Amino acid sequence: MLTGTQCEHIRACPLWRNVYPRNDCMFINTDLNAKGMQGLEVARVICFFSFKHDWEVYSCALIQWFNKIGDCADKDTGMWMDSSWHLAVIHIKTVYCAAHLIPVYGFEYIPHSLKFYHSYDSFRSFYVNKYADHHAFEIVS
Repeated sequence: MLTGTQCEHIRACPLWRNVYPRNDCMFINTDLNAKGMQGLEVARVICFFSFKHDWEVYSCALIQWFNKIGDCADKDTGMWMDSSWHLAVIHIKTVYCAAHLIPVYGFEYIPHSLKFYHSYDSFRSFYVNKYADHHAFEIVS
């Protein structure tokens, strides 16, 4: 359980600062009864939107799911591993907090032309960074 007051901005915009797209990652509650990563999944937000049905407004997000690789953290790094790619629409109330992913680089050289904002589209698997901040460490450990 997270402690203390926290305010986060999770962004999804086609031109962040009029330069490049920004689509942040986040933890999604998928099982309220499970602890830590057992009850959470990681997703990249594509866009936020809302719609009205029978006079009720539903706030949603179009997301790109990351699938867990295995059912425990990597024994060498202590971090969970994810791979990507199917889309879904979720209710915004299932979003737990922001997440940070680190690409699994492999053995090949990374081209100098690769920009940081292409990382989610250029790599196939990622580590869930439990060292991003103390909240992430509490969640993922």
